[in-house]
Amino acid sequence: MSLAAISSSSTTYWYLTRSTGAVALILLTLVVVLGVIDVSRLSSDFWPRFITDSLHRRVSLLAVVFLGVHIVTAVLDTYAPIGLWDALIPFHSSYRSLWLGFGAIAFDMLLAVMVTSILRARIGRRAWRAVHWLAYGCWPIAVLHGLGTGTDVKQVWMLAIDAVCVISVVGVVMLRMSSLSTLSRAVRFSAIALPLAFAVGLIVWLPGGPLAAGWAARAGTPASLIANHATQAVTR
Repeated sequence: MSLAAISSSSTTYWYLTRSTGAVALILLTLVVVLGVIDVSRLSSDFWPRFITDSLHRRVSLLAVVFLGVHIVTAVLDTYAPIGLWDALIPFHSSYRSLWLGFGAIAFDMLLAVMVTSILRARIGRRAWRAVHWLAYGCWPIAVLHGLGTGTDVKQVWMLAIDAVCVISVVGVVMLRMSSLSTLSRAVRFSAIALPLAFAVGLIVWLPGGPLAAGWAARAGTPASLIANHATQAVTR
């Protein structure tokens, strides 16, 4: 295979990794939003429960599919030294170990949710529900992974996607908690404070983190890749 063909193939994988990562984040956010508002509560004579439940499942499946493509294309892309085990074992990679590790954690948590959902009839509703809570936990980890590893984090369109995702989750949590009068004030306060604290933490961290100069080196990008970035940018 010629160098031009290799370069073209690598560039294709790089664009696929970026796009599928963004779409996976959007879909995962939608999964969390649907879960928080409890889609079964939206049921009516005009919008039966099986439709709302199906919507939640289909969006979850789509999120897993796009996440799978995101991982495969990241492994196939020769630009960064990312192996298949790096996507499964947290902090195993030599490339941005911490931030790629967050992605591996989020993927493992989502896999656990998917497998237990398939085996729900065998493991019982209580065990399934306990593991299902991981879907909510993997969302902020996935957001951190994208911000720490994503090459588009400084782009206005990517920042807009991140902002909409965070605002959507924070807003829907506040809306749901305000409607649950059966919960104690302490529980409702904690449920609202956690996503709010996460959002505020991002606002404080981003200017000195991924949005600041020199983030690639501080994030754990090998020096050899940073040195070659100028030439890679010509084709990318």
